[in-house]
Amino acid sequence: MNRFTDRTVLITGATGGMGTSHARAFHAEDARVVIAAVDQAQATALADELGDRALVVLLDVTDADAWQAAIEATEERFGPVDILVNNAGIQHPAALIEHTDPAVWERTLSVNLTGQFLGIRAAVPSLRRAGGGCIVNIASTMAHTGASHYAAYVASKWAVRGLTKTAALELGRDNIRVNSIHPGVTATPFISQPVGAGLPSIGELYSPDPYAIPRLGAPADITQMLLFLTSSEAGFITGAELIVDGGLLLGPALAADAA
Repeated sequence: MNRFTDRTVLITGATGGMGTSHARAFHAEDARVVIAAVDQAQATALADELGDRALVVLLDVTDADAWQAAIEATEERFGPVDILVNNAGIQHPAALIEHTDPAVWERTLSVNLTGQFLGIRAAVPSLRRAGGGCIVNIASTMAHTGASHYAAYVASKWAVRGLTKTAALELGRDNIRVNSIHPGVTATPFISQPVGAGLPSIGELYSPDPYAIPRLGAPADITQMLLFLTSSEAGFITGAELIVDGGLLLGPALAADAA
């Protein structure tokens, strides 16, 4: 099924674990895919793998001028943007609030929140020229709870919820739908690599065993939700928060032998 024929999709953080999955899946459904990333070698390798209908744009999501250049390059090659996936994000070393360096706080919010704001701001005129489209902001289950030692990340993801809902209100009459996806703990380098020197990874601190679906998420789990949310099948959905976490936020599930 090719739901995205003749549609142009710009994905930030497109060389990460989830971003790569998203790019491959959209391309497999006949989309024109813009691989927006900071690592040119990885982005070029992915574009070479995909072949036709793939374009690399180097993009620091915190740079408004770089966003404008990315949109211009996209329109020059493919025409207006139909779908924006604000996927780029960073984690920071674990630290209590009182020990968090203000520079770490600023950098985390700059990438995770301001980067999405700048993306929406830059892409909206292009989406209007396309006659409408979709924006999906990738958030986190941490946007629904607190998490000791991760104040900056949690704050950035809570703020993405408000940004998403406000954009949905502002852009609905332009035929632009805006939604957010909230992944749980997903098997990518983001959670498998240590968050700081001498520190464990998030994956080492987390076990899915108590939850309703006792496994880590896979990038494909998030990608499938993204494909649905940006397709015509989700044409009546905007301002929504789609949680894909295997039941993490629900809490521990009833044990199988307790029924």
